[in-house]
Amino acid sequence: MKVNEKAIRQLSEIINETGLTEIEIIEGDQAIRVTKGGSVSYAAAPAASPVAAPAPAPAAVQNTGAPATDMHANAVKSPMVGTAYLQPEPNAPSFIEVGKSVKVGQTLMIIEAMKVMNPIKAEKAGTVAHILVEDGQPVEFGEPLVVIE
Repeated sequence: MKVNEKAIRQLSEIINETGLTEIEIIEGDQAIRVTKGGSVSYAAAPAASPVAAPAPAPAAVQNTGAPATDMHANAVKSPMVGTAYLQPEPNAPSFIEVGKSVKVGQTLMIIEAMKVMNPIKAEKAGTVAHILVEDGQPVEFGEPLVVIE
């Protein structure tokens, strides 16, 4: 396999600029993951599927009234492992609510990873159809968080 050093350097710069702790790109049948500790892993895309998070517990889905998450192509997925917070601080209003509109770049929630607060922003405009996590819930890499339609 040919190592794409330029891609690794670009991903490392993104991590440093944004405060993220981990980033992964998949292109064709190859994947590159860079983590804050300097770890880089290469894998064929099918081998990357074990890093996908398991579906949320049924209780979480029942609490939100959401249908099965694997049916949502519009789900915003967690870019890291951490704890999801739906509001900027305790007793503050939530960033988003079901049925409300969101704009591109709007903060949907925060994921705390290794004491760093990472804002999760909307990549597209739309209406919040489902919030699939609860405030303070641990989340895994790739876990669906919010469905925007």
